[in-house]
Amino acid sequence: MDPTTIDPATIDVADPELYESGDPVALWAHLRATSPVHWNNHPPGPGFWAVMSYRPALEVYRNTDAFTSELGMRIDSDPAAVEAAAGKMLIVTDPPTHPRLRQLMNSAFLPRVVSTLEASMRRVIEPLVDEALRNDVVDFVSEIAAVLPAAIICDIMDVPQSERAMMIDLTSKAFGASVGGEAKCPMGTMEKTEAHAEIFLYYTELVEQRRRAPGSDVVSALIQGDLGGRRLTDEEVLLNCDGLLTGANETTRHASAAGLLALIQNPGEWHRLRGGEVSIESAVDEVLRYTSPALHVLRVAKKDVEVGGRLVRAGEAVAIWNSSVNRDETVFPDPDRFDLGRDQNRHLTFGIGPHFCLGAPLARVELKVLLQVLAEKVTHLELAGPVERLRSNFMWGIERLPVVLR
Repeated sequence: MDPTTIDPATIDVADPELYESGDPVALWAHLRATSPVHWNNHPPGPGFWAVMSYRPALEVYRNTDAFTSELGMRIDSDPAAVEAAAGKMLIVTDPPTHPRLRQLMNSAFLPRVVSTLEASMRRVIEPLVDEALRNDVVDFVSEIAAVLPAAIICDIMDVPQSERAMMIDLTSKAFGASVGGEAKCPMGTMEKTEAHAEIFLYYTELVEQRRRAPGSDVVSALIQGDLGGRRLTDEEVLLNCDGLLTGANETTRHASAAGLLALIQNPGEWHRLRGGEVSIESAVDEVLRYTSPALHVLRVAKKDVEVGGRLVRAGEAVAIWNSSVNRDETVFPDPDRFDLGRDQNRHLTFGIGPHFCLGAPLARVELKVLLQVLAEKVTHLELAGPVERLRSNFMWGIERLPVVLR
C-alpha cells in the first residue's frame, strides 16, 4: 500500500494492525505533509483530532486552560476506569490537584535520587547480559528489557528483597502483551489479567504496612503527604502506585528493545557508541526519539480552541501522535535516520509542560546503564529470528526480539 495515495479521511491511525504488521512511519510522513491536524474516524467511537506534527503538539501540551486530562489520556480507555481514577491518579488530574500530587511523588524521581540507583541498575543488568553471552539465542525483551524496570521499581517502592523475584515475575507477566491481542492468545491475556490482580493485592498489603511503619520510599511519601489539607485515601495511593508501575515499565521496556533492534539494523551507530564517538547522553536521547514508545497522548477540549489552524470544539478529543511528532522534518533533519550523535534533539517522548513524564529521569538512567553495559561487554549484535511487534495503538513496541550477543 502506497501511503501517498491514501485519503486521510479513510485511514485510522489508531488501528492496532498498523503497528503490528503495517508501515506506520511512511504513513505518518504522508499525514504530516498533507494533514498535520485532521479528524480521525475511529469506529465504534466518535473519533478524534489527530495531531501529527511538532508545533501543533506543543499548542496542545501547553494549553492546560483549554484541555483536560481528566477524561482519559489514551484512546480506547475504559470510560468507567477513567471516571474512577479522574482527579485521583496523577496522569488523569488537572490543577489544582495535579501539581500537589506531583510534588508528593516527585521526591522519588529527582535526578540526584535516581543517580543513586545506577549501581543497583548495574547489579541487575550485568548478570543478565553475561547470561545472554553464554547462550546461543535470547529473547532480549523478556530476558533483559523487561527485567530492569521491574527490578528498579521495586527499589523505588522499597519492596523487601525476599519478595522481589516474585514481583519481577508478576510484572513481566502483567506487561508482556499477547502478540495479536486476545483473539490470538486468550490464555496470554488471562495470565496478564491475573498478574495485574496479584500486583494490586500486593500493593494493598504494602500500603497497610507503610501506614503502620512508613519509610523513605514513594509509597510512604504518598501516604504521609498533604494534598490540599488532607491525606490521600488508600484508593488514591493504590491508583498512583499502579500508575508508577505502568509508566516505569512500558517506556524502558519498549525503548530498550526497539533501540537494540535499531543498533542491529545500523551497525555503524553501534560502532560509534562502542568507540566513544558519541556521548551516552546523546545516544539515550536518540533511542528515545527514534523508538517513541508511547504512540499518543490524549486530551479533551474544555472549550472551543484552534489547533494548527483547525477548530476543535468543546468536548472533542485530541490525540498527540508522539511517534509522528518526533519525526517532524521541520524539527529533526533526516528524521528517519537513526543518529546517536543527533544535535538539538528536542523530542517529545516524555511530553512537555505540566504533565511532563515524572519518571523521565529514571528512564534515561536505565537506558544509559543498559547501553553502557552492552557497549562494555558485547562486540557483536545479531538478529536471530523474526521480530514480533506489539498489537497496540498506545505502545509502539516489540513483544519478542530473538538475538545473539557475542
